[in-house]
Amino acid sequence: MDLETLRHSTSHILAAAVKNLYPEVKFGIGPAIENGFYYDFGGLKISDDDLPQIEKEMQKIISTKLPFVRKEISVGEGRNLFKDQKYKLELINELAADNNLRFTIYELNGFVDLCKGPHVKNTSAIKTFKLTHIAGAYWKGDEKNPMLTRIYGTAFLTQKELNHYLWQQEEAKKRDHRKIGKELKLFSFHDEAAGEAFFHPKGWIVFNILVDFWREVHQKNGYQEIRTPVLLNAELWKRSGHYQMKYPMYYTEIEGIEWGIKPMNCPGGMLIYNEEIHSYKELPLRVGELGLVHRHELSGVLHGLMRVREFTQDDAHIYCTPEQLKDELKNIIKLCDEIYSVFGLPYHIEFSTRPEKSVGTDEAWQLSEKLMQEVLNEEKIDFKLNPGDGAFYGPKFDFHLEDSLGRTWQCGTIQVDFNLPERFDLTYIDEEGQKKRPVMIHRTIYGSLERFIGILTEHFAGAFPVWLSPVQVVVIPIAERHTGYAKKIELRMRNEGIRVEVDERDETMQAKIRDAQLQKIPYMLIVGDKEEKAKTVSERGRSGKDYGQIKIEEFIANIKKEIEDKIIN
Repeated sequence: MDLETLRHSTSHILAAAVKNLYPEVKFGIGPAIENGFYYDFGGLKISDDDLPQIEKEMQKIISTKLPFVRKEISVGEGRNLFKDQKYKLELINELAADNNLRFTIYELNGFVDLCKGPHVKNTSAIKTFKLTHIAGAYWKGDEKNPMLTRIYGTAFLTQKELNHYLWQQEEAKKRDHRKIGKELKLFSFHDEAAGEAFFHPKGWIVFNILVDFWREVHQKNGYQEIRTPVLLNAELWKRSGHYQMKYPMYYTEIEGIEWGIKPMNCPGGMLIYNEEIHSYKELPLRVGELGLVHRHELSGVLHGLMRVREFTQDDAHIYCTPEQLKDELKNIIKLCDEIYSVFGLPYHIEFSTRPEKSVGTDEAWQLSEKLMQEVLNEEKIDFKLNPGDGAFYGPKFDFHLEDSLGRTWQCGTIQVDFNLPERFDLTYIDEEGQKKRPVMIHRTIYGSLERFIGILTEHFAGAFPVWLSPVQVVVIPIAERHTGYAKKIELRMRNEGIRVEVDERDETMQAKIRDAQLQKIPYMLIVGDKEEKAKTVSERGRSGKDYGQIKIEEFIANIKKEIEDKIIN
């Protein structure tokens, strides 16, 4: 029995329990999802406090070992069966192109659901489950539709797996980047700019360190950097196809002309490419852009830095010949590996191939997929294959990063594009003087800098490695008379490029140490009479470990080495 079947079956038991407790409820849908399941209900007014009662009713159903009974019905039978269930009736009417269509339903002790299955044989197969929380959700995800009550839950094959998941969820709450960001004064969120982050001085330091690291690595790997405008004429977005696809963009009108705020960087980059004639000798041409983009996300899906309307995408586009494609893919994978390893983030790659709806010739798709498969084989990379899940314009690699809690986050992506080079008539001159179409590769590594910072904040629980920490050292004078010595140490460290502060507050040394630990500052240097006389400091780590006295020169050398090597501690 697989988890998806188990969880889907549990969602039906949830719905049956809700029907027993609240007979007038209207049923939406109840799928299995990545970490569990949910079910949407109309006309249900409950809170998290009601979940234990629903769980108790679910346990009662499970204990009776009821079977899941599958039946096929006609459109007419379905309309009659669900005549009092408006959401189910709406689904039937949408799917019923003709009256000859037949549906499958599953019955569970009087509860009937429109469902293709599969399900477990009977309810006794459900051993461990937990309802986790309640949320609001628009019917079909459309804010114009009614708001339903969504009950989330999870189910596992064993109690041990469930306990681990619940621990993971509790730990995730403690590590919530929104909570830590506020406590450490990194960033904040305000209703005046929903879906957009306000970076405070300390958070902006982290942001810029990531930018500097990105630039350093990319310059070393032969990338040029450009900048393109945020606001572009709507005709450009019609040319790229985003306008016709109703991509979630923001539009405005200026002097009677429609303009779009860019949701991605590629079209602007291609205008730069077409500014001049390119020779095969220039290729591969690697062009990066840290572009500020905007996407019109619904308010219900916004979540801190993880899902925003405004973000900085670490984009790059590679223009190459077909013969160069394979080597360029290998180079990008190595670049991703180099960057992710610095943060201690293991990853796996998913390879997605041609979807049903796509552009480009069969020959181009077959060649690209063949070369991408060869890259994975030659580099001995384990991967997950997602048949038919590629972009409509080409196959892709996605990088899924694993954090310290075992959660995965899709960040980097490498996509081969057949669509835009045609739409924008991109060319280069080959060895024989003929115009040829370059292969275009889209790729990101962080994905979004804002989201990557959110991931790192939770991964490190706010205790960033020294090289990333907004404040790397705090000097704590024991008494007011030691402040002068502390200031001298501060100046010396600043001159060495170390981010350092002196805690001059009229507080006890113990209070200052405790506050520095709460702020996740990597090192505390305590100075008093003994240290000033010996020209030393007493070193402490944020974990509470006391390293004892150390010469200032030695401490500076040690921390600079730690910063330079980007040590994760």
